[in-house]
Amino acid sequence: MFSIILLIVIIFLAWKISPREKEESAHVHGAGQIGLLAAIALFGVDYFTSYFYATGEMMHALHPYNLQDYAYVAVIVIGIANMVFGFLYMYSLGVFNEGGGSYTASMRYLIPTLSLIVAITLIEDYVLTIVVSALSGGDQLLSIDQIRHFLLALYDQEWFWHFAAGAALAGVTWYLTIRGRGESAQVTFAMLGVFILLTIVMAIGLFMAHFKGVPAVPPQATHQSATLFEAMMHMLTASMKGMVALTGLEAMSNGIQFVIDEDAGFVKWGKQKMPRLKWLWNYYSGKSGIGRAVQTSFLFYGSITTLFLTIFAIRFDVFDGTFGRTLVGNLAFIGFNQIPNGELLFWAYQILAVFLLAAASMTAFQDAQATEWRDVAIGVIPEAIVYRDPRGTFTRSVTITFGVSVLIMLLVRGQTTVAVPFYGVGVFLPIMVMGFAVRKHVLSHFTGRARTFGSWGAFLAAMLAGIVFLGQIFGKWEEGGWVRLITFTVLFGSAHLLLLLPSGERGPKQIHRIVRDKARVQGAMASIVEWQSLKMQEYRYEILVGVSRFFELFGVRRPQSLEAPAIAGDYDHALHVDHPEAPSFLDQYLDAVPKPEPRLGGTPHETAKPQMTNEE
Repeated sequence: MFSIILLIVIIFLAWKISPREKEESAHVHGAGQIGLLAAIALFGVDYFTSYFYATGEMMHALHPYNLQDYAYVAVIVIGIANMVFGFLYMYSLGVFNEGGGSYTASMRYLIPTLSLIVAITLIEDYVLTIVVSALSGGDQLLSIDQIRHFLLALYDQEWFWHFAAGAALAGVTWYLTIRGRGESAQVTFAMLGVFILLTIVMAIGLFMAHFKGVPAVPPQATHQSATLFEAMMHMLTASMKGMVALTGLEAMSNGIQFVIDEDAGFVKWGKQKMPRLKWLWNYYSGKSGIGRAVQTSFLFYGSITTLFLTIFAIRFDVFDGTFGRTLVGNLAFIGFNQIPNGELLFWAYQILAVFLLAAASMTAFQDAQATEWRDVAIGVIPEAIVYRDPRGTFTRSVTITFGVSVLIMLLVRGQTTVAVPFYGVGVFLPIMVMGFAVRKHVLSHFTGRARTFGSWGAFLAAMLAGIVFLGQIFGKWEEGGWVRLITFTVLFGSAHLLLLLPSGERGPKQIHRIVRDKARVQGAMASIVEWQSLKMQEYRYEILVGVSRFFELFGVRRPQSLEAPAIAGDYDHALHVDHPEAPSFLDQYLDAVPKPEPRLGGTPHETAKPQMTNEE
């Protein structure tokens, strides 16, 4: 009875504090614009749910070699990396506060090639996030023996049920996403609230078990020996496997465009009650401050939860596979069984894990929207993809991303282990690019010690991201991580091919229509994407000219009419940093286009045939 009452109270509290989109807020900020709690839910859920598998993966790389007692070294490495990457992105939100993340940063301070690489890498990573999250939720569901036996009795093909469960869970998150950020944030935050409160109860139970002297599980696995070098490699692998779900850093930076531009509640309170800390409240002020508040959790959450699970995994000698459960499942079983009627809480925690793992797709769906309309504007995705419904959701982007994810689930036959080596790798490439872009920004805008320390800090962050990127590939090499090198190459080449095709050409009029009319984006964010698009068209022109000159070396000449694209110009000029209320800088090109004379019945459709005159 106690557990039932406790569970009801927890669910009630979580639902009560979950954010709700108010109608008046939609009128002021725009439909689909979210505040702090909703941003935590949508851009943090992928990171928060790494709790269910990251530590298990890390310990699984050490336990077979009897190295689990040294897992604290991997925890320290993960903590340092989280701090470095977290501070990098928190700083970058002050510089690139109109969205786009490393996509925008690389175009502004580096080269268009890197911007194109980032664009394609992020889309791949978002798709894989959906695949792994949904399949992990399906695996968790099918790990419940009663459900698994019932389904197998209906159709004796286990791979099918893993695929079907993953596709169904992805379908639920797709449905919530297209209904708008308000509803999806409310549901996701409520689940996160239940998760946090139940985890606190589980932690209390684990401490009770420890002080009551509950014995550790007898060793069940046969340990393999390892040389010093092999042990060091296993420690590296463990660190890389435990360092996952940092997608939220780039996701928050990229998706800041969906955040309301006002102070969060705690900032308003702080400015009134503690004005002496003005520097702190200014740092967390506005939409950049909301993004920084979300990213602040990344500094500590991964380290704290990984350390917590590592301590009790070693204490009770439980890991992934012990008694057929995951590491978290084993600790939950021990912890909740110290509570009266705790078995109910254990099963509630297991079922919650199913939906939370699937809900990690929310982060990917949100950022797919933030990325794909920009890719349409620069010319690597067809214009037909762009459609934004009245609730502010890019529904076609979400639906296509969902369809591709389900197709990949089918290709891997519902096996999460086949998809995992590709997941969580790509995000470190954009983090590296962001580090180099921030370094360039610091060198351009600071002097003295701030310039020296800032540039070196950004450079070291970029190098660490590069090391982790390669470490993720080599750490997962035997599981198929090497295939990621092939996919990077194929996608990079495909992106350039799509850009060079006639469909990749974008003129000022088309860019303006995509950004302002179809995506319904205005202000500085729109100007940034318009500038990016023109820069990418300059890059496209340079490549086409280079290809033409290359073939001329072999005597191959063919007539072609390559018109130079419109000049993008300087970033600050395009953004109107001195006059943010100024109109789009594309207007200078649109005004040069002769306007058609007024006609009876209005302007004809672009696809209509021209009317014949008497003279013709």
